[in-house]
Amino acid sequence: MQSLSKRKIYKPSIFSILLNLIIGGLLKMAEVSQENIGKAYEAIELAKKTGKIRKGANEVTKAVERASAKLVVVAQDVSPKEVIMHLGPLCKEKNIPYIEVPAKDDLGAAAGLRVGTAAVAVVKEGESKGIIKELS
Repeated sequence: MQSLSKRKIYKPSIFSILLNLIIGGLLKMAEVSQENIGKAYEAIELAKKTGKIRKGANEVTKAVERASAKLVVVAQDVSPKEVIMHLGPLCKEKNIPYIEVPAKDDLGAAAGLRVGTAAVAVVKEGESKGIIKELS
């Protein structure tokens, strides 16, 4: 057994400190947006019944470029990420609310699909207008 004087003292590197700060910030961001995720699913379900939605990365991209999208919801577990990477900056440019949800399967279910989808855009709000306004 080593004596106390011979033990090495752990000093965290700058990399591990920065990594902890980044991860901590992401977790806080995820906690704050958890209620928005539920609202986003609700808005999609209402718009599906009373308005109009677009499903899939290509259709959502077209809706955003044409500025007809009122809300864009994107799944985080899409692979490869390049499929949806452009939607965040594009929505910011067009001032369209953009929300990320954890799973494409849940997003697809909210849109009325049996399979997952990378992205959904609400084009005509219908009864989800109030929820979308809260998310903006």
